[in-house]
Amino acid sequence: MHIHATAASPPLGTTPTIRVNSVAHNNDETAELSEQDLQQIQKLKSRDQLVRAHESAHIAAGSGIIRGGADFSFQRGPDGIQYAIGGEVKIDTAKVEGDPEATLQKAEQIQAAALAPAQPSTQDRNIAAKAAQMAVEARAEINQQAADTKTSQTSSTPSFSERETEELTGILLDLTA
Repeated sequence: MHIHATAASPPLGTTPTIRVNSVAHNNDETAELSEQDLQQIQKLKSRDQLVRAHESAHIAAGSGIIRGGADFSFQRGPDGIQYAIGGEVKIDTAKVEGDPEATLQKAEQIQAAALAPAQPSTQDRNIAAKAAQMAVEARAEINQQAADTKTSQTSSTPSFSERETEELTGILLDLTA
């Protein structure tokens, strides 16, 4: 906003007055916006609010796996203001090596973060699907580890040695009367 000051020539015997006119300038000398410009500004404001809320939902649900803040792409409106028209949040989607339980928890959080906005995008849904697959793989690894542990516990229980087995099979008892 520019301020333009003018000094009027005062009549004799009076105190001088200063008139201040404030005029907003948009790169040109035009201060008024057309109806079409006003509609575009309203659409840009609405889109800006939607984009910022969308990315904020990702950030809130992805605490701990979000890498940095939201990155926005902007469009300058007819009023000279930059409005967010797109955005993204970087999420760490790597597995937790050697810890399928932690990987499962992380996959579930990735899914929640991806689907947190009221209207998840196609890309959000793709990330959620990949996280669901990561969760399936983590559960399979957890189940495999549990099976391996059970097998190793079963095989470590006392069993007859081959010689003891031979000795037992050699003794037959006649229990008929």
